[in-house]
Amino acid sequence: MFADYRRSKGTKVTTLPDLFIGAHAAVAGLDLLTRDVRRYRRYFPTVTLIAPDS
Repeated sequence: MFADYRRSKGTKVTTLPDLFIGAHAAVAGLDLLTRDVRRYRRYFPTVTLIAPDS
């Protein structure tokens, strides 16, 4: 996922903690509570996201 992030012009040069969190949720089949729905939906489309109302 981090390689995809860098190819899409991501500016971070180290692995983002969010990628580890998303990968863990994807592999374990867990739902994920986040305020950053756009990022997780893009890189982890199989993870069910729970987003509090803004």
